[in-house]
Amino acid sequence: MTAYAIAHLRDVAPHPDIAEYIERIPSTFEPFGGRFLVHGAQHEVKEGAWPGHVVVIGFPSLERAGAWWDSVAYQEIAPLRSRHIAGDIILVPGVPEDYDARATAAVMRSAMSAS
Repeated sequence: MTAYAIAHLRDVAPHPDIAEYIERIPSTFEPFGGRFLVHGAQHEVKEGAWPGHVVVIGFPSLERAGAWWDSVAYQEIAPLRSRHIAGDIILVPGVPEDYDARATAAVMRSAMSAS
């Protein structure tokens, strides 16, 4: 099942280390089937606050996303980003192609009526 690495990055400012990080990161995730889905795009906040930037990298599975994150290649370049940009990064599985939110709601309603 598809999985995603999602980064909410704040206080992004140009720096030579960031340029190097951006140059090198694709070669760290490509061996794991990763690819940028969102990178450097302007976003439109519809509710709440979301200062900063969003990056989304798609992977074939959560296991592959985790293997990328833990890889020597990625961990070698991660400080180039983390020394200069504050942020939050998560790995999250996607839903199956046949996912139906109505089924989730039905389970929720059933659990609420049982209590």
